Amino acid sequence: MFNLANLFTAANLISGCLAVVFALSGRLDLAPFAVFTGLIFDFLDGFAARLFKTSGEMGKQLDSLADMITFGVAPGVIMLYVLAVLGGDLSSGTTSAALHQSYLTWFSQLDVLSLTGNFVPFIALVLPFFSLFRLAKFNLDTRQSESFIGLPTPSMTLFFMSFPLVLTSDSQSIDLQYILFNPWVIVALMLMLGIMMISEVALFSLKLKQFGWHGNQLRIVFLLISLVFILLFKAWSFSLIVFLYLILSMIENTFFKKVRNEV
Repeated sequence: MFNLANLFTAANLISGCLAVVFALSGRLDLAPFAVFTGLIFDFLDGFAARLFKTSGEMGKQLDSLADMITFGVAPGVIMLYVLAVLGGDLSSGTTSAALHQSYLTWFSQLDVLSLTGNFVPFIALVLPFFSLFRLAKFNLDTRQSESFIGLPTPSMTLFFMSFPLVLTSDSQSIDLQYILFNPWVIVALMLMLGIMMISEVALFSLKLKQFGWHGNQLRIVFLLISLVFILLFKAWSFSLIVFLYLILSMIENTFFKKVRNEV
């Protein structure tokens, strides 16, 4: 039960819990880093399971439970917080204290009985909603051994972590990025990526088939461009990397697979 892979999975879950705690405590600047830590542990649990040959049904179930928190609940809560503060007054700045005061003001103005207040931030809960079905589908779908069917929950989470990082960065100007920080644009993106998670769109896996260029061309190109994005675009690079992942998967589906079939 307590093998190394399962302990990494537990660390993934704890990272997700910390992300939720940080966000609701007003530390929106720390919440994404807790999620990133969960991503690392999510990679390590699979690596350890393969290395020590400890893969099993229990590990599979534990992995889904941990992913539901880190890549379902946590991004939903973080984006709820983001939408809540965007609907408030940001004139006092985007420091953690200023953002948390805006969040508390939003929360205090909610009246469920009379339906007064801004209920738009609750739309962010579509992220854990779609993640629930995505993870269950992944566990049952035997087609996803070599590639993914639908957007993986870690990819969706990575996309939305750009928003709290940019929002809490003193070097960024929210005014210059008004379109991306429009609440309705964010809602549209959440619905789009939520539907992508349960879609039948085939997306390539990052697992290398073997060392070397042949057979890994798409993955190597993806990793190199992603590195350039990180160096050039900083916080926004995470959203751009997920878009790149989707675009390259579409290219593979329409071009590379067609070439292989013709051969």
